[in-house]
Formats: sequence, C-alpha cells, structure tokens
Amino acid sequence: MLNLFARVHVNRVVEPFGRWLVARGVTPNAVTVIGTIGTVAAAVWFLPRGELFVGTLVIWFFVMFDMIDGAMARARGHSTPFGAVLDSTCDRLADGALFAALAWWALGVGEQRLVGLAALVCLVAGSLVSYVKARAEGAGLSADGGLVERAERLIIALVGSGLEGLGVPYALAVAMWLLAAASVWTFGQRLVAVHRSAAPAQA
Repeated sequence: MLNLFARVHVNRVVEPFGRWLVARGVTPNAVTVIGTIGTVAAAVWFLPRGELFVGTLVIWFFVMFDMIDGAMARARGHSTPFGAVLDSTCDRLADGALFAALAWWALGVGEQRLVGLAALVCLVAGSLVSYVKARAEGAGLSADGGLVERAERLIIALVGSGLEGLGVPYALAVAMWLLAAASVWTFGQRLVAVHRSAAPAQA
C-alpha cells in the first residue's frame, strides 16, 4: 500500500545515488548482499542485547540498500533473473533476522512474552504473505497488493523498536500486535486474490 503513495518520492532521492554507483562499476547484486549482511548483523547484535534505538538506526541504514539496488538496476536499463531471485531471497533473510531478533529480545532481557509471541506471528505471517505472491506468480496467477507489504512491515517494526529504545511505554507491543493482525489480514487478502485470479481458468 505504501508503495502507491511514497515510492515516487523515494525514487527521486535514491535514483541519482543509484546512477552514481553504477557509473563507478558497483553492481546491484553487490549492494543487495551488503545491505542484507548489514541488516542481519545489526539485528542479531544490537536487538537481543536491548540496544533497540541504536539497532533501529543501523538496521534502517542497511534497509535503504534495498531501494538503492532497484534504482541501480533501472539505471543500467535492465535486471537479471538471478538478481530478482537474489533480491527476494535476501529480503526474506533480512526480515526473518529482524523479527527473530525482536522476539529474542522480548523473550529474553526484555521480559515481554506477549511481544515475543507477536513478533513470531509477524515473522511467520510476513513470510507467508511473500510466499503466496511468489507461488502465485510461478503458477501464472496474481496476488498483488494487500494491507501491509514489506515496506509497511519494516516501517511499523522499526518505528516500534526505535520508540521502545527511547523509553516510550508499550511502543513495541502496540507495533507488534498491530503488525501481527495486519499481516494475517494481508495473508488472507492475497489468498482471496489468488482465488479470484484462478477463477477464469477453472471455469
């Protein structure tokens, strides 16, 4: 949903930087891998230790690499099938590390078991949302859209963890349970979209 409203404005910022990197011989795949490694490392290092605010800032920095690699592919005028698979795989890895690390903190030093449960729901539901789309596209069907896609999941999770790190009470709890409910809803939306897309062929 956010993509419809914000991507044009975000692209205006990242497109020039993407062209600059391409001109210097940097590849989109390299940026994808660097961003993923940085996100995973920051998540598993900072968040379980309770350094939520610093961790949020570092993770946000590396998450931005996901936007830059797309801008670089557009600057080159083409993308590759391997690059698309690598990008999607790295997205799942980074998302899994983020929500697993939040659950680790909540079930450990954070002592917030319900928040840990919500983070695990977000982890599973978010993976299912992405899986339904990938599986549908592989079958020649459509499963686009939904209430919360990857951008929304990251924003809600990182805003919640950042505010929690600043001492705002219940910030992460509200963010995780809101996101858990929205992710489950989105999973249902995509299943319905696949069913509707398959209906003409079944008929």
